[in-house]
Order: sequence, then C-alpha cells, then structure tokens
Amino acid sequence: MCKILISGYYGFGNAGDEALLSAILQALLELEPQAEITVISGNPVETMNTHKVKAIGRFDMWKIYQAVYSCDMLISGGGSLLQDVTSTRSLYYYLSIISLANILGKRVMIYAQGIGPLRKSLARATVGRVLNQVSMITVRDYASKEELISLGLHNVPITVTADAVLGMHPVDTTSGREILAAYGVDFDRPIVGVSVRAWKDCTEYQTILAEALDKIQIAKDAQIVFIPMQHREDTIEAEAIAKRMTVTSIVLADSYTTTELLSLSSCVDVMIGVRLHALVFSALMETPCLGISYDPKILNFLHMIGEDPIGDLHTLEVEPIVARTVEALDRKTFTETVLENIHELRRTALENARIAIGMLHDK
Repeated sequence: MCKILISGYYGFGNAGDEALLSAILQALLELEPQAEITVISGNPVETMNTHKVKAIGRFDMWKIYQAVYSCDMLISGGGSLLQDVTSTRSLYYYLSIISLANILGKRVMIYAQGIGPLRKSLARATVGRVLNQVSMITVRDYASKEELISLGLHNVPITVTADAVLGMHPVDTTSGREILAAYGVDFDRPIVGVSVRAWKDCTEYQTILAEALDKIQIAKDAQIVFIPMQHREDTIEAEAIAKRMTVTSIVLADSYTTTELLSLSSCVDVMIGVRLHALVFSALMETPCLGISYDPKILNFLHMIGEDPIGDLHTLEVEPIVARTVEALDRKTFTETVLENIHELRRTALENARIAIGMLHDK
C-alpha cells in the first residue's frame, strides 16, 4: 500500500480549495484505490469528516514530520500556493514542507498549481531553489510554466496540464434546485449566478457591478443570485453589492459543499465570477461563465478556455457586463470552440493523477 501526503490550503472553508482536494482525491483513488492518503489541514476533523481521509493539523509539526518521513510521495497543490501577494508567510510555510520532503529524499510532486505572482526577489530565489529539487511539476496554465522557467528551474520536468477540478465528475441539478427553490427562485425565468470576493481595498467596482446587474435584470427579467464560494466572507461582499442595486436580488447565505456548488453552477443560466473556481465549476458543468479579473490566474484560465474577461476590478464598466451577459443568456451555452477547449482541458486535468501514480510505481 502506497502512502501519499497532501499539502495545501485545506480546512479553511474555501470552496475552491476544498473542491481541489476533492478532485485530487477522486482522481488518485480511481487509479490507486488502496492508496493511504493523509491531508495536512487547518481543520483536521472537518477534513476527515468531509473527505473521508486521514488528516493532521497544519501546525502540528511533529506529526507533519512523521507523515513526511513515512510517506512515499508528497503532493503539494493544487491552487495558488506559491505566491507572495496574499501572504509571504504562507509561501514559506508550503516551501518548508516541500524542503523537508526533499531533505528526506521523498518523491515530491507540485500538482496542478498556478505559480505566482512572485514579486519579492528573496521569494523568487527561494521558490526556484526549492523547486529545483522536487521530482515533478505540473502547472495549470502556460504562464505558470513560463514563471518557473524565469526562476531558473532546469532540474525538474514541468508539464502544463489543467486545473484539477476540471477532472471531477459532473453532478446533477438536484441539490442546486433544492437550494434555489428554498430561496424562492422561479425556474421559468433566467437565472444569473454571481460569485464575488473582497479584494484588498477595492470597493468601487461594487457600484458598477450593481448597476450592470440592475440593467440585466430589467433587460431579461432575470433573477440575480449571489453564490458564496467562501462562506460569510463572500456573503458580506455580496450583500454590499445587493444593497447598491435597485432591483431585488438573492444572496445565498449558507455554506455549501463542493457537490452543492457544482449543482448550483449547473442550475444558473450564466455565471459572472470574480472567484476563479466559480468559473471553473461553471466550465465543468458547461454553464456559460464571464470572468472579472483581479489576479493573473483569472486571465490565464479564461484564455485556456478561449474567453476574455469582461473587465477587472479596477477598470470595470457597466455596458460590457450587460452586453456579454445578455449575449450569453440568449445563446444559452458556450460557443462550440470554447466547449471543445473545455473538453480537452478536462482530459488534460486527469493527467495530473496519472503522472502522480506513475511516479509512485516507477521505482
């Protein structure tokens, strides 16, 4: 029986990261059902209950050392772990676990990560030095590979795959319809999903987005439904925008599982997303999505599927949001080219697990 240790931003109630963990576990266990997997988590009890795997505390360093010592492979990912925009401290935390595995001679795979932004020279040098010692790197977009090359990586294979979530099995609409029905949503009218997040001191976009959503509602008799990807934090941001609107909107106020969020993504007619994984969920469920960029990872994902953003948080304008949303509602689906890109990315996403399991069996 092989032992796999997974390090990432898990156990903090972030829907995107929990979905990444679900996707990684699903893909690995389908290929290696007997694998013994342990996850480093901010909430080990919740992770064990939700994902049905072993879990250890994020800062229980003795248990982490034991887990690294006894594992056959460390997987670091997915998501945007190696960046210094949101936190330098977390960057060095993840690098320390990778470094420990390197020192102990373990196989280490950087799994479907988005690399950067890395702005500080010390951070760039440290990431380059540590990752040059790992066994394998897969990244979710070409920009991440270019960033790694710019850091001087030359000792390790780098493969461009796709966001791990795209490899998950789609779900049906049952749970999503039940949630929306409880909020009084009328399924005979268009439904526009909106996923927002607070970002630093950026608040001016709230008024612009509120005005655009008003116009969309009036133009298409659409219902505006805010869907939180991180409970409470996203709800607060959504409520701030809803208060600026002149028409009635719905803010989902509960915490939802990955399955429920995927189902909700399938129930709406179009998704407007600031959160990356709101866009990824929609792509997986083949629901048209429109991205608002705040970070290069949004642009990178949209370009991978063949789309452009409707703006970014600092330069957002009302009319492009309205025009693109109305167009998507009228079309009711992605264009054929975008669908082909998504299908290819779904196939590519599964390569992450195949590479990982292949490494385990390559003695």
